Amino acid sequence: MRWALIRVSLAVTVMVVLAFAVPLGLVVKELARDRAFADAERQAAQIRPALAITTDRDQLERAVASSQAGGDGRMAVHVPGTDGTRKGTGPDPHEAYDIGRRRADPRDVETARRGRSAVTSVPGGYALLQPTALSTGEFAVVEVYVPHRAVGNGVTTSWVILAGVGLGLVVGSLATADRLGLRLVRPAERLAKAAAELGEGKLGVRVREDGPAELRAAAVAFNSMADKIVQLLSNERELAADLSHRLRTPLTVLRLNAASLGDGPAADQTRAAVAQLEREVDQLIRAAREQGEHKERPTLGCDACEVIRDRMAFWSALAEDEGRTVRLAGVDATVRIPVARPELVAALDAMLGNVFRHTPEGTAFAVDVHHSDEAVIVLVSDAGPGIADPDAALRRGHGAGGPGSTGLGLDIVRRVAESTGGDVRIGRSVLGGTEVRVWLALNGGEPRRRERRRRVRRRPRH
Repeated sequence: MRWALIRVSLAVTVMVVLAFAVPLGLVVKELARDRAFADAERQAAQIRPALAITTDRDQLERAVASSQAGGDGRMAVHVPGTDGTRKGTGPDPHEAYDIGRRRADPRDVETARRGRSAVTSVPGGYALLQPTALSTGEFAVVEVYVPHRAVGNGVTTSWVILAGVGLGLVVGSLATADRLGLRLVRPAERLAKAAAELGEGKLGVRVREDGPAELRAAAVAFNSMADKIVQLLSNERELAADLSHRLRTPLTVLRLNAASLGDGPAADQTRAAVAQLEREVDQLIRAAREQGEHKERPTLGCDACEVIRDRMAFWSALAEDEGRTVRLAGVDATVRIPVARPELVAALDAMLGNVFRHTPEGTAFAVDVHHSDEAVIVLVSDAGPGIADPDAALRRGHGAGGPGSTGLGLDIVRRVAESTGGDVRIGRSVLGGTEVRVWLALNGGEPRRRERRRRVRRRPRH
């Protein structure tokens, strides 16, 4: 916007300057020409009294020499001779003669002798031919030479001044446009920057309400929106905390009942599940009540392989009860990922829970882990019927509660992957069913291109 305003101001100012400066420059040139020829006419008029009194050559030469143009060698007088009817002052008639240097063409002089003034071009300038009546009734011609420098005297200086004034107007216009542009652009830039920071999660950002009326209104609306977002998040956090606290009572009863189940694998699994549920509720309460939501907190990482081994140990007991074949590969190393342990546990439980909920008993499944310097890939595969519409399954809450629904489980997995700069893909597994591929980036960058994903070498299946 700022540069557009400057360009518009430049174009308008240049057009206005040209519209005034060009005609004014031509007028200055014409005035200089008129001034030069007016001075030449005045020089020629100084000889008229002498020509009206006498045609004596000596006297006329003295009169010409006494004038400014004659002294500079720029004046000539062409006196006609007797034509047979005119009487001379002596026994012999006078012959025609010229006083001074003649520059004009003789034909132009003869034309002016008929009583008409003329301006003719001569080498180096112009010649003013001014006829003057003699006492004999004939006309002498006074020639005044006007050089080019006299015609253009002061024109160049005037044009330079006009150009300087025009340039000053253009520079002043650009400076004014730049100041006006800054007044418009800076509030807009602040608004855009604040919107970007709000998108990054900085809920405390606000915009100063200044600038033009439209931008002030936009700033007021933005600040109101930010306040509303903070209020909504606060309400959501309070609601989550209240719901979590309401779960405490049934959890306590469930824990007491689980403790009275006695010994056995089923009782141990029930007590472990209740303890896990209680830990998750406690974590939810702490997260909901945590203050300083406007501050950025570092993400706590975890060992992905250790978490996967722990969760597979939990789910393997249930798989054994249902007669499922389980295979785990690639979890021998230590691989740190930028995901908190509870979040990774929730994502794994969501994927494995979908396997148990949406495949028949006895269906085999596998968990493979592949890692490189840039990313970790977690593959959860099964031999079930597969997912008919993978894209729809990744949409948040698609089919939640319906037959064959994946609920919000895959949305939890997607959010965990995207928090690292990765993503989630659903495809057909080598077991014949569904394969959920979770890409976890290790450098916090953008999701890798598909062809780069293909470069990660999968471990052979056994």
